Amino acid sequence: MLRGIGLAQSFGGRTIYHDVSFEVTPGEVFVVLGGSGCGKSTLLRQCIGLLPPTTGRVEMLGCDFTAATPSVRAGVLRRIGVMFQSGALFGSMTLLENVMLPLEVHTDLPLPAQREVARLKLGLVGLADSAGLLPAEISGGMAKRAAIARALALDPPLLFLDEPSAGLDPITSAGLDRLILDLRRDLGLTFVVVTHELESILAIADRCIMLDHAAQGVIADGDPRRLRDESTQPTVHAFFHREAAP
Repeated sequence: MLRGIGLAQSFGGRTIYHDVSFEVTPGEVFVVLGGSGCGKSTLLRQCIGLLPPTTGRVEMLGCDFTAATPSVRAGVLRRIGVMFQSGALFGSMTLLENVMLPLEVHTDLPLPAQREVARLKLGLVGLADSAGLLPAEISGGMAKRAAIARALALDPPLLFLDEPSAGLDPITSAGLDRLILDLRRDLGLTFVVVTHELESILAIADRCIMLDHAAQGVIADGDPRRLRDESTQPTVHAFFHREAAP
């Protein structure tokens, strides 16, 4: 579904990370984790084409995405969904209108069909009764769910979620974790999730990579539960055991 090959990113001569490689297989919940400033969200932006890598390449859905022409890239992007950290909902649109937007832009569905599809997507995330509300009228957790519904609008096989649990209370965060697992089970989706929330990582991740600011790259790769229980790398051990940095 997704492969990063030798990815690096530098800004003004300052290296964020280098030689980052990974592979995401169909049906996985793959998590990119690490402390603040390690490059998690930067890596996500590289994967979805918002930031060209300094070196390396991204292969996505069978395409060399980094080298592809603009028209090919546009076709690939219509087959993925993205939930940004803040939700990025349009404040002047209802939740229904937010979810309808990709359908308006990228399909020829008549307006009634667009509304019906958008209502179905909101139902999938537990917001069937909130379709007419504006983003300002809902909670942070509901905004994240609405953003996931919009990401699902075009039935993509691959979803990217940037810090889905950030700023949420433990109960709301646990509900969002359950939603991710339910969508994976019911729709066969593949998820790439960027987060540093330890409980969410252990709840949802099949596999993960851990980025580290000091190492400027990947310092761990594998099942997060095994990393928690078996890793002897000091930073990895400290992260999974909530200890002060070595």
